[in-house]
Amino acid sequence: MKIILLKDVEKLGKKGEVKNVADGYARNFLIPNKLAVLATKSELVRLEEQEKIETEKAEEELKFYQELASQIDGLEIEIPAKVSEEGNLFGTVTASQIAEKLKEKNFEIKKEQIKLEEPIKEIGEYEAIIEFPHNLETKIKVIIVEEK
Repeated sequence: MKIILLKDVEKLGKKGEVKNVADGYARNFLIPNKLAVLATKSELVRLEEQEKIETEKAEEELKFYQELASQIDGLEIEIPAKVSEEGNLFGTVTASQIAEKLKEKNFEIKKEQIKLEEPIKEIGEYEAIIEFPHNLETKIKVIIVEEK
């Protein structure tokens, strides 16, 4: 029996694949558990349309993130921080603070997207990597200055 998988099924296939399976397996397990539907002509047409929509959506998302990455690439942000007399920061500058500064510049970046090589504990210039979906990433410069 030919079926279309609605979800990933271990040892069978991934969502959207058309598979040939035993009639009993399809009727007694896959279809009742909403893991698959019969591969009728109308379902195959619907599957093609769905794949086309998902491809277009992925392309649009990729363009959006490429544009955002190019706008942010090389950006310098300055973060004032309280400093001891020895020049050390009271605490560390975190990805949350960097995300907040980017938000002030109208860039919606989540703190989980910001990767620092090491915690920022001193005044100076540091590089941060911002990761986007579709394996895109960009670098920004974080400048830590003494808070006045």
